[in-house]
Amino acid sequence: MSKPAVNILIGILIFLIIIVLLNSFYVVSEMNQVIITQFGEPIGDTITKPGLHMKVPFIQKANYFEKRWLEWDGDANEIPTKDKKYIWVDTYARWRISDPLKFFQRVRDERRGQSRIDDIIDGETRNAVASYDLIEIVRSSNREFELTEELVELDISSAIPKILTGREKIAQIILEKSSAITPEFGVELRDIRIKRVNYVEEVQRKQFDRMISERQRIAAKYRSEGDGKSAEVRGEKERELKRITSEAYRTSQEIKGKADAEATRIYAEAYNLDPEFYQFMKTLEMYVSSLDKETWLLLSTDSEFLKYLKDSGKR
Repeated sequence: MSKPAVNILIGILIFLIIIVLLNSFYVVSEMNQVIITQFGEPIGDTITKPGLHMKVPFIQKANYFEKRWLEWDGDANEIPTKDKKYIWVDTYARWRISDPLKFFQRVRDERRGQSRIDDIIDGETRNAVASYDLIEIVRSSNREFELTEELVELDISSAIPKILTGREKIAQIILEKSSAITPEFGVELRDIRIKRVNYVEEVQRKQFDRMISERQRIAAKYRSEGDGKSAEVRGEKERELKRITSEAYRTSQEIKGKADAEATRIYAEAYNLDPEFYQFMKTLEMYVSSLDKETWLLLSTDSEFLKYLKDSGKR
């Protein structure tokens, strides 16, 4: 055999040795656990110790499973409550593969495991929700409401029944009943929570309409109270305006009365100083105010009105 052919055979042999060695070792990390299968059937115990391990190449296969806690997030389901309220319930859970051998024998992989958990948790959630009224699923305790003015008016606190179980305990019931089933396929459930609760679309629309109607009623009440307050303010303004006007008129009349009295007093003093001169001046004022070029008077010669004119003619 020629030297090049020998070199090729050596190279092929080395390559095959490398392939065999690579297929003979597998690595287990801190996050994984491994089941070794031979021709599809599991053999030996679960390998959980991290590090490099050996297996029979090509005949045996390393099947890896998560050691950590995994998240399960289910789809929202339409469920009727005990008081016949149709709601959407969305749940989530934490789970882990507690027995990899049993898990492999029953469900094979995580995808099928998730599907099996779906069936169990969804079924127990449906049973639990259907056993309680809506208020029990919404609230977790009898904590007092923070009442606004509108809620006080509606007296909502007296209309809400007392919580006997509550949302958290219902979630615990779902966990306990689900946890009794999951060990059958090597799964441990740690926590189940009701993530979200919502009305179905038809009921939700009715609730929104009721809320809108209630808000419109409250708005109308506030508008009515505002209109009443506005009318009260306007009436108060009118009364105050009339009071001020009346007081101003009274004050002006008092001032006028005092002025007239003072004028009368001055006239009286002047009259008392020289009654004849005062009468003369008043008569002249009367002539000026009552006589003009178009005025005609028919008076007798002894009229008092012509007293000073006659006297001036004599003079």
